[in-house]
Amino acid sequence: MINKLLDNITKYEGTKFMKLAGEGMDDITPVSDLKSLEVPAIYVHVPFCHKLCPFCCFNRYLFKEDLARAYFLALKKELDMYAAKGFNFSDVYIGGGTPTILMDELESLIAYLRKLYDIKRVSVETTPPAMTQENIDRLKSSGVNRVSVGIQSFDDKVLEAMGRTITTGDDARQALIRSQGQFDTVNCDFIFNFPYQPIETFISDVKTFKELKIDQATFYPLMPSPRKKTAMEKKFAKVDFTREEKFYKILLDELKNDGYTVSTVWCFSRGDHMIDEYIVDSPDYVGAGAGSVGLVNGNFYVNAFAVENYIKKIDQDKFPIIRYRNLSEREHIYYYFLTKLFGMQVNKEQFKKDFGKNIDVRLFKELAAMKLYGLLTEDKENVWVTDKGMFSVSIMMRNFFASLNTLREHCINNKL
Repeated sequence: MINKLLDNITKYEGTKFMKLAGEGMDDITPVSDLKSLEVPAIYVHVPFCHKLCPFCCFNRYLFKEDLARAYFLALKKELDMYAAKGFNFSDVYIGGGTPTILMDELESLIAYLRKLYDIKRVSVETTPPAMTQENIDRLKSSGVNRVSVGIQSFDDKVLEAMGRTITTGDDARQALIRSQGQFDTVNCDFIFNFPYQPIETFISDVKTFKELKIDQATFYPLMPSPRKKTAMEKKFAKVDFTREEKFYKILLDELKNDGYTVSTVWCFSRGDHMIDEYIVDSPDYVGAGAGSVGLVNGNFYVNAFAVENYIKKIDQDKFPIIRYRNLSEREHIYYYFLTKLFGMQVNKEQFKKDFGKNIDVRLFKELAAMKLYGLLTEDKENVWVTDKGMFSVSIMMRNFFASLNTLREHCINNKL
């Protein structure tokens, strides 16, 4: 009952992402009077891939070298704009797409980020084929702290069903073995609850991850946009969200109850490691690149998705923001609460500092209901997610990201 209620609430709140205003203008972008605001994280998007995986909802395009090189140049100009407004960042997350698709451009981009900002940590997404020893050495030389390798599954049949034909399960294993120990953190990404994905195969994937002793794994539930969902169901079978809890229970049994640190409800680490989901530790963050989103000082904003449109706006010395929404206080609190629960705890003192009142005043009903059903507990300093509550938070985050994917689909289809 409680999971169904939380499911409906987050779906409703997620529809608001489609209610964005305006063409980007400086007065609605996070670029004025914010020098004193700490914005530690910047996400930088590289949208090019050699092959487009059919399940992926992110903004991505087939690789064309000339366009990609022009894009990297535009990215640097956007970074200049934020630097000129007094922004500084300590943590950089470079995702895609495939950021390692042009290693020389990626190396140059990271060096440029270090020139502009006081960078402490860099995380880069990549694929198994890109993790050659040469590229590992080049990423290390650029000072990359964390690599996140998109595995999805070690099973060749599942990979084929997903359309993930860029690698095999054995190639993925070898890429992880080469990478492990070369960086502060090596993460591998998996998907669960794909239409063609036997439970037994997922158990095998989790066990293989443990046997390889990789630093970290992030397990993403299937969260398709409407068109992606329809396309998958035509090709495979109905997307069955009733199976989701069975998959999730495997993670708790195999990882949480076997000594792994819960970094988020989807991420399990061997010790303390940098994670993909910067929204947990960075309530405010900047998004740079085509199709990136950001949240600064209560402004949620979206960059141009179409690469040509993005480059055109940058060449006009404009921030490439195409849509925005100034969150109401209630919306902002709900977003903050959800992202902190995603990271397993909400600090009471920090909540009061951020919103002016105690959390048990601002969220009295929500806390009471979730504690009544055993999803949350608390002590003097923090509100904690219980083992029982982890799947409930997973449902809410899946809906949150599915709403973002719906927004992405709308912007991509309309070439915004």
